[in-house]
Amino acid sequence: QGIFVLGLPYALLHSGYSGLFLIILAAALCCYTGKILIACLYEENEDGQLIRVRDTYEDIANACCKKLSPKLGGIVVNVTQVMELIMTCILYLVVSGNLLSHSFPYVPVNEKTWSVIAFVTLLPCVFIKTLKIISKLSQLCSLVHFIIILVVMSYCLTQIHQWSWAKFRLSIEFENFLVSVGVIIFSYTSQIFLPTLEGNMKNPGEFRCMLNWTHFFACILKTTFALTAFLTWGEETKEVITDNLPSFLQTLVNLCLLTKALLSYPLPFFAATEIVYACIPRGSHSNYRSPLFALGVRASFLLLTLLMAMFIPHFALLMGLTGSVTGAAMTFLLPSLFHLKLKWKTLSFLGKCADISVFILGFLCSLAGIICSIKGLIEAFG
Repeated sequence: QGIFVLGLPYALLHSGYSGLFLIILAAALCCYTGKILIACLYEENEDGQLIRVRDTYEDIANACCKKLSPKLGGIVVNVTQVMELIMTCILYLVVSGNLLSHSFPYVPVNEKTWSVIAFVTLLPCVFIKTLKIISKLSQLCSLVHFIIILVVMSYCLTQIHQWSWAKFRLSIEFENFLVSVGVIIFSYTSQIFLPTLEGNMKNPGEFRCMLNWTHFFACILKTTFALTAFLTWGEETKEVITDNLPSFLQTLVNLCLLTKALLSYPLPFFAATEIVYACIPRGSHSNYRSPLFALGVRASFLLLTLLMAMFIPHFALLMGLTGSVTGAAMTFLLPSLFHLKLKWKTLSFLGKCADISVFILGFLCSLAGIICSIKGLIEAFG
């Protein structure tokens, strides 16, 4: 239940009743692809027992592409992972600028300048070397998120007398609908973390059950939050739902959101830089091991996220584009493709049909979402 849940009411604005169905469908599909991705980590031994022979998403990709090139699959997955993680960091900067500008409307500073101010507070990220610090930041992040959802939901419930199902659209604009698809997909993406998560579970045999319950509750919470917020504001629903709150609540919630965004930034940033750092050819030089070189890699990525946040200051459109490109690839396309490749001989006819259907659906959503999100960004830039 990340900060991007705040874009779901806006997605409902453009998708109507179908948006509710999409939130449920996305949960079911993401749960399924999570299971088949983990299945790709295992192979049967001579006794018919499942043995974990792979550890990461990259290992699965390399196993699928070993006939073409031993490293090709891993490179594709790593590039996609880094793109998604960096885009997530950019989104945190964009939303930070948005929140600061709405929290202090009387200060003569635009959103881009506020994003730079938020960026300055993130400079210490270049010195983070382990997950120990990030784990503490994540605990605080979860607490802040709980407060935000509680405040928004409580206010919406006080406005229940204004709710009307007539606010939902029966007819939708196809392009806006596809952007909504990207937003909804992006709010569920977790596949890049699942192999590591399953490998560290005390009882990996409970992984499938855990995935069922977490996606079920995520679906319930996302649907409830998006529905109550949209029924409260209807056509007035904004890209970031907290912008709809009355001024006496907006500043408080925006500052909480700002805190959450800044606390959330280090994890994807650290993960992205670690992937890039691990992919740099070591050769015979010792420079790559020097602390100064590692600091340079992290500083470069930090600056990259700021520059992109400055040029693409549209939260929902950027989230839709990210969901359509990397989210769809990591969540639908690659898991189904890898599962078909590695398990073709053991899959039932229905299993093959399910994987092929997920792949085709993911490809169509990704292609259409990319086109419409880019078009929306071009129009937003005038």
